[in-house]
Amino acid sequence: MGTIAERLKIALKTITQSVCDANRPANSVKLLAVTKTKPVSDIVQAYEAGHRLFGENYVQEGVDKIQQLSEFSDIEWHFIGPLQSNKTRPVAENFHWVHSIDRLKIAQRLNDQRSAHKTLNVCIQVNVDNESSKAGAAMDEVSALAEQISAMPNLTLRGLMTIPKAQQNEDMQRKSLLVMKELFLQLQTKYPQIDTLSMGMSNDMQLAIECGSTMVRIGSAIFGSRQ
Repeated sequence: MGTIAERLKIALKTITQSVCDANRPANSVKLLAVTKTKPVSDIVQAYEAGHRLFGENYVQEGVDKIQQLSEFSDIEWHFIGPLQSNKTRPVAENFHWVHSIDRLKIAQRLNDQRSAHKTLNVCIQVNVDNESSKAGAAMDEVSALAEQISAMPNLTLRGLMTIPKAQQNEDMQRKSLLVMKELFLQLQTKYPQIDTLSMGMSNDMQLAIECGSTMVRIGSAIFGSRQ
């Protein structure tokens, strides 16, 4: 199984190779280490191995970890889970990024609750395969939501996030990922600050990179399967 540092190194090597295979520029894909349900000691091990980007799915667990690790001021904390309107304040006050904005109400609350001195980086979560079991804005809602978020002074719209449907057929999954890439490129023409397409996890990161992802969210391949 190896140590967390060893598995992190393997994940980074896989990303580098996938970027090369896709004929994309070096360092064009970032690794977000997903630490939900994992102890603070695991984060410290990854930090000591040189990693700085960490993702959390649950509000209270994430805030607790941020506070426990406050001495590590160069960690960049990303909230990537579904966000209810009554939980936005601790996210707005503690995280650097939110990947899971899927409606105007959440964006507005984050904007209103964010300290004005530093904007919160946000991505719109897109339900690309229109699954009833998943959060995310519908494809035809993204343009209007992007326009609304871009007008908010305490938020910076950085891009899109998605969790595509698990498909037996790789071609079907590629199709969904390429739809996201096209939507991302369309938004970039209107909003030059957009630079992040957050898609791909431990089981599909190579395909996601082939299809234009700029940030993959990797948990189990680094920290082991969740209990």
